[in-house]
Amino acid sequence: MYLNEIIQEVFHEVDSLEAKGQVASYIPELKKVEPEKFGVYLSTIDNTGFGIGNCYETFSIQSIAKVLSLSLAYRILGEKIWERLGVEPSGTAFNSLIQLEVENGIPRNPFINAGALVISDILLSHLEHPKEDFLAFIRSLSNNRKIDYSSRIATSEKQVGYRNVALCNLIKSFGNIENEPADVLNFYFNLCSLEVNCQELSGLFLFLANDGCTLSGSRVLSQSQSKRVKALMQTCGFYDESGEFSFKVGLPGKSGVGGGIVAIHPKHYVIAVWSPRLNSKGNSYKGMKFLEEFTTKSQLSIF
Repeated sequence: MYLNEIIQEVFHEVDSLEAKGQVASYIPELKKVEPEKFGVYLSTIDNTGFGIGNCYETFSIQSIAKVLSLSLAYRILGEKIWERLGVEPSGTAFNSLIQLEVENGIPRNPFINAGALVISDILLSHLEHPKEDFLAFIRSLSNNRKIDYSSRIATSEKQVGYRNVALCNLIKSFGNIENEPADVLNFYFNLCSLEVNCQELSGLFLFLANDGCTLSGSRVLSQSQSKRVKALMQTCGFYDESGEFSFKVGLPGKSGVGGGIVAIHPKHYVIAVWSPRLNSKGNSYKGMKFLEEFTTKSQLSIF
């Protein structure tokens, strides 16, 4: 069965399920999103694609952007980056402060909020115009000049981001934030506000499916760096549901509380799913169900 036929079959199966979960209500602007939206898009390294449902509607990618900010910081710093970050699953909530106190301000991995704040600090220190330069990096990956931040969502997150303020100040107290916390937080809220659709999101991540190179041949990361980013997605991409995703889906992936999930089959494809209703762990309920059934029926996973 062709992948597009499997996508259609699984999409309709999952779309007919009982609507479970809630949108991310703690961010006011995300609470306004229509909860029944559901879209899927698959892009291959052969430069083909197939989409279904609301795959051309934009949404806030939230924590999925952490993979892209890590990739740029990793390209800049190389292996020195791991002097400030760990590579282990956290086993705690994405915004937990507990481990930071015990582990002297070194975040467990780059995908929990604390880790993404350290990455944001690194980019602030090394980019001449951080917001503009990071956006230019994103646009270069997609060859799409229309991708942009959402000032509306960034402002909404800033208004309620008290725990992120606490995280940033705690890390700063241990000396693992170099810049002013307010500047780091402003950059972080903006990168989380990036808006794309499923087609654009799957295209953004093709460089990781292609050993660190864009389809046009531009090298973004070395082959080793690309491998390590995907390894982190496999073990840490879904917070304390990462083991469940690895067990049921079997692909490196990353979720965001905007309801998006991106998953990579190295040397084959990237698939992006969007459904705003989240399960109790903060991951898309239908997105997780779809990807589990998709890899089961296609028999394509890394295992």
